[in-house]
This record gives sequence, structure tokens and C-alpha cells, in this order.
Amino acid sequence: QVQLVESGGGLAQAGGSLRLSCAASGLTFRTYGMAWFRQAPGKEREFVAGINWSGSSTYPADSVKGRFTVSRDNAKNTVFLQMNDLKPEDTAVYYCASRRWVAAAGPPNEYDYWGQGTQVTVSS
Repeated sequence: QVQLVESGGGLAQAGGSLRLSCAASGLTFRTYGMAWFRQAPGKEREFVAGINWSGSSTYPADSVKGRFTVSRDNAKNTVFLQMNDLKPEDTAVYYCASRRWVAAAGPPNEYDYWGQGTQVTVSS
């Protein structure tokens, strides 16, 4: 049974930082690309950042480039999202997701497994 469990969400002020974690189990983690998506109320789920199976390539969305960094630790089956210089428009539920080898972007339906999400709220 595959499980992806996010943690690290919460409340931050604009300009602040948060670090999200996603712990994976039940899959061969090192063969999966991992991605972060987010969904704000009334909006579609959108791709935030992805990382390939080895961690050698990352793929941030234009909206977060230079502010958010995705990384992974294959020894700990965990992917991270470091979020700096947060803005109120970053407020959303953040989800981690997985698909084979590379998670460069793509619509949500291309991903095999999902976490339950963690709320990030940024106040102005």
C-alpha cells in the first residue's frame, strides 16, 4: 500500500519561509519522480515543482522559480519543498505526488499516487 504523507504546513507571514516534507512508503522511492502541487480555494490544482528520480534535475514552475526549491533524500524516502519569500498568493493546500522516473510538470492525472495535503497560509 503506497502512502505519501506531507508535513510542515502552517501559517507564515509574507516574506517568510516554510519547509514541507513528504514521506513515502510502499513504493520503490528511488524509481519515482516526485512533485509538489497546490490548490487554492476555487482554483484548479497546479504544478509547483518537481524532481527526477535521482535528484539530479529539478523543475520549478515559473511562479515559484527563485523562491521555492525541491529536493529529495532517497535514503529516507522523503521529498522536500523549501519555500522562501512567501507571498499571500502562495496560500493553498500543498500536495506531493509521484510518477515513474521524472516529474517535470504535467496534469495531475499523470501522477500515480498522492498525499492527503497540508495547508499553507501566508498572511500579508
